[in-house]
Amino acid sequence: MSDCIFCKIANKEINTELVYESEKVVAFKDINPKAPIHVLVIPKKHIETVMDIKDEDKEIISDMYKAIREIAKELNIDEKGFRIITNCKEDGGQEVMHLHMHMLAGKKLSTNII
Repeated sequence: MSDCIFCKIANKEINTELVYESEKVVAFKDINPKAPIHVLVIPKKHIETVMDIKDEDKEIISDMYKAIREIAKELNIDEKGFRIITNCKEDGGQEVMHLHMHMLAGKKLSTNII
């Protein structure tokens, strides 16, 4: 989508420091971090929400999890742990309508979700 900020980042139309890049996925630091480590992992293909994932997108989703594993090792959070969050649509807290996973780490995260 031409007006999607995450598409512009994935297409390198907006300059940002990438933490990870593959053929199908990019990851970068969140500009409004909620934890000491807050990375967004996004597909290069525009998929709006979890509800818009198609069967043919399974490789992309698999690559997103591969990226998460590699980023966790690179940032030395693979042993202590981290949280992955995917929000879906307005009531789920999704602010950018492009599928993305938040990786949060760097401190003990609360188990209180409400």
